[in-house]
Amino acid sequence: MRQWVESRRMLVGEKVRLTNRITAALKSYFPQVLDWFDDKDTIAYCEFLEAFPNLHAAQAATADVLRDFFRSHHIIRKTTIQRRTQQIQDAGPPLTRDDAITIPAQALMRGLVALLKVVLSQLIVFERQIASLFESLPDADLFKALPGAGPHLAPRLLAAFGEDRTRFNCAQSFLSYIGIAPVKEESGKKRWVHWHWSCPIFLRQTFVEWVAHARPRSVWSQAFYQQQRRKGQSHQKAIRALAYKWGRIL
Repeated sequence: MRQWVESRRMLVGEKVRLTNRITAALKSYFPQVLDWFDDKDTIAYCEFLEAFPNLHAAQAATADVLRDFFRSHHIIRKTTIQRRTQQIQDAGPPLTRDDAITIPAQALMRGLVALLKVVLSQLIVFERQIASLFESLPDADLFKALPGAGPHLAPRLLAAFGEDRTRFNCAQSFLSYIGIAPVKEESGKKRWVHWHWSCPIFLRQTFVEWVAHARPRSVWSQAFYQQQRRKGQSHQKAIRALAYKWGRIL
């Protein structure tokens, strides 16, 4: 399970990287499309760019062609289709008509889109495998019940704790292992507290990400967070303090 969830997180990182690069390429010659789609990491977005790689191609398409495209990609709300169709028709002139800019940028966009489609399809495979493994484990219901865990963070939390209940003899040993517990050092009259430098980064990231999701869904978590903020703590320090509390509870 740990190998699967870590590999999936790596693919998510690649998805974000490719999406950002596609956005950068589009900004150089076709920025209008960025306003037409809220989600830029979907197959529908990728295939729209393949079918209509520039403003001229998009505006040359009839309303029926655009409606058929959206419906074939499971976008069925009439208001959404009408809004996008109208945005395409009303879009201003192209940012540039300089072939020295548009042709290389369009070629780059197509290459990046092809890579993004591969990553998106593999993410589906990984998520199905993780869901199947997660449901087969006896502690799945416990982690599914945690506030804000969801289908992605619940398996990662289960992997962080593992199945060997004798591995950690107390909450402090678990918190120290994943890097949530602060490190206290002293030398003479000096005493300082700092973040763990040596720990499983992925597990610590998992725990901190989950706590951030749990906060708005848990009354006491939100109250504790606000208490820390009123004390002058930054957002990150307040989240780490909350993660320490949650670690002891779990």
